[in-house]
Amino acid sequence: MSRTKAAPPASGAPAEVGQQVQGTAAFSKFMLVLQTVADAPGELDIARLAKLLPYPRGTLYRIVGALISEDMIRENSLTGTYQLGHRLMSLASKSWEAFDLRTVAHDHIAALRDATGETVHLAVPSGQEMVYIDKLESPRSVRMTSRIGTRVSLHSTSVGKAYLAALKPAERERLLGSIELVARTPYTITRSQDLRAEILETQRRSYSTDREENELEIRCFGAAILDRDGTPIGCVSVSIPKYRFNESESGTFVAELLSRVQAISRSLLSQL
Repeated sequence: MSRTKAAPPASGAPAEVGQQVQGTAAFSKFMLVLQTVADAPGELDIARLAKLLPYPRGTLYRIVGALISEDMIRENSLTGTYQLGHRLMSLASKSWEAFDLRTVAHDHIAALRDATGETVHLAVPSGQEMVYIDKLESPRSVRMTSRIGTRVSLHSTSVGKAYLAALKPAERERLLGSIELVARTPYTITRSQDLRAEILETQRRSYSTDREENELEIRCFGAAILDRDGTPIGCVSVSIPKYRFNESESGTFVAELLSRVQAISRSLLSQL
C-alpha cells in the first residue's frame, strides 16, 4: 500500500504540537551546560558539572570541548573550573548595546551616579531573577563585587523587590509562589508573609530597600521603570556601603532615584 507523504509546513509556520525541530535536543544540552557555567562562574570543574547535569561523562566532555573551542566558555588552567568565554561576552555586549532600555537609561543612571556618588545598577527581569545589564561604579574607594550579567534574587535585592511590587497582582503571586527564599545574609527575608508585607510597603512608598539582605555591609534603594501600561520592564538601584550610609540622607537618594526612573520611563514612551 502506498503512503501519501505529508507536505512540510509552510515557511514561517510553527511546528505542530509534539513535533520537535531537528537539532533542538542537542542544542538544549549545549545551552544547559552554558547556563550552568554562567550561574556559577569559576566554581565548577568537569566533576562538579557531571554531578549537576543529567548527561554521561563522555557527552559532557564533548559539549564542554566544543564550547571551549568556540570560546563560549574557558577553563582556568590552575583550578580546572570554567567561566564564560570572551566570545560570548562580546556577543552579550553587542546585545546589551542594542537593547533600547539600556541605551535610553544610560545617561539617566550616569546622572544618578554623579548626583549620589554611589554605585548604580540597571536590571531587567529574567525568569525568577533579575539580571544587571548596566552598572556605573561609585567614584569613591569601596566598590561592589557585582558586574554586568550578574543574576540576582527577587526577594533579597532592591531591584527584585521593586519589580515584584510593580507587577500586576496575579503575576506577582505567581512569582511569589515559585521563588525559593534563600538566605543570602543573616538579614535576608526568608518567610513569605514577611516578603509580602515588604512588597506592600514598597508599593506604598514607591521605592524598595535592601538592608544588607543580599550583600553584607551594603544598603540599597530601588525603583521600577514602567512601560505605557504600567508594567515594570526594568529597575534601577543605588547601592551605598554601610559605613558611609547616613539615614538622614536617604530622602535625597530616594528623590534622585525616583526622578531618574520617571525620566527613563518618559524617554521610553517618547520613542514609541
